[in-house]
Amino acid sequence: MTEAAGALESPTPSALPSVFREVMAAVCTPVSVVTAIREGRPHGTTVSAFASLSMNPPMILVSLDRSSELLAVIRESGAFGVNVLSSGQSALARQFATKGGAGKFTGVRWQVEARVPRLPDAGGFLACDAVRFVEGGDHVVLLGLVRAADTVSGPPLTYHARSFGTHTALEERSA
Repeated sequence: MTEAAGALESPTPSALPSVFREVMAAVCTPVSVVTAIREGRPHGTTVSAFASLSMNPPMILVSLDRSSELLAVIRESGAFGVNVLSSGQSALARQFATKGGAGKFTGVRWQVEARVPRLPDAGGFLACDAVRFVEGGDHVVLLGLVRAADTVSGPPLTYHARSFGTHTALEERSA
């Protein structure tokens, strides 16, 4: 903001995508692997655009690239899982972040739970019915009705400033 005008100085249209990317890199997000199954074969991808939407009924939202193979599988099956990763699972996050579906599950333990692939070592798990697909630019926001949930204690894996890390609580300061 400029002091004199108190107005926001917008970047030029050509610079906006770069500035937007930098702003979003400063946002700390949870890291999850979204999964679905087709013909007995698991599919999955790493996402950081995931959030709680509603408590009653329990709903979440996930953002997937519109060209994602996983999105096509979810549209077909109507169900997906969200495996919220733990702080020690950054290698797993990288493995599922690669393009293309082949090989993502190589060497990865998984099981079918509530009709979707579950990664048993993940810190949290949600099985959802896909209830709505909302177009948004180059992504689709998927609204999911949660029908099963489980949690394992431990610190979460987070993504901030293009790096994996974890959350630690701030200590309360006395006055």
